[in-house]
Amino acid sequence: MSAAFLLSGYDGLAETLANMRRAGVARVVLLSSSAAPGGDLGNAVARYHILSEQAVRESGLAWTFLQPNSFMTNTFQWIPQLREGDVVRAPFADVAISTIDPGDVGAVAARGLVDDELEGRALRLSGPEALLPAGRVRIHGAALGRELRFEVQSNEEARAEMSAAMPAEYVDAFFSFLRRGDGRRDHGSTHGVRDPRARARLVRALGRGER
Repeated sequence: MSAAFLLSGYDGLAETLANMRRAGVARVVLLSSSAAPGGDLGNAVARYHILSEQAVRESGLAWTFLQPNSFMTNTFQWIPQLREGDVVRAPFADVAISTIDPGDVGAVAARGLVDDELEGRALRLSGPEALLPAGRVRIHGAALGRELRFEVQSNEEARAEMSAAMPAEYVDAFFSFLRRGDGRRDHGSTHGVRDPRARARLVRALGRGER
């Protein structure tokens, strides 16, 4: 094996990288985050991506960092609501995010694994268009043939829901990103594979939520 794809945030990364180098791995593609370029070690989510990038840089291996925004597939969290009715409730109504298809991230990762074209580059990846939650709901409703309606979830409700699924420091981190749009609000990226079929694939998958 001459190249490896890694995820950020796992314990023992430096040791793993050293073992890889001894085994003959020459190149690493790391899935990092759009949170990393800001360098905020006080943010729990940004911190583990930043430290992972640092470990890879110090490993002596050739590297490529992928720093995507939120994935389009995060919209799958709406499926339970779509099964119940035509109202989608979500927080951060004023934050526009250019989400990306994970398949596009995979395409860039594959390029980084097979040749040195992307070596030594940290690539900010996003979809081609920044959309508010209401805009994403409108697009999915049109594709599904349903009159979907967006309702704003309060910060208090969102915090309670997120706290049930993750540690408090991560909840605070996501609120830092999304409540103020830190590191997330943008208008698309020059990097990535902008497959126009991406949203159609996502909408077909969301069809599982049809009543």
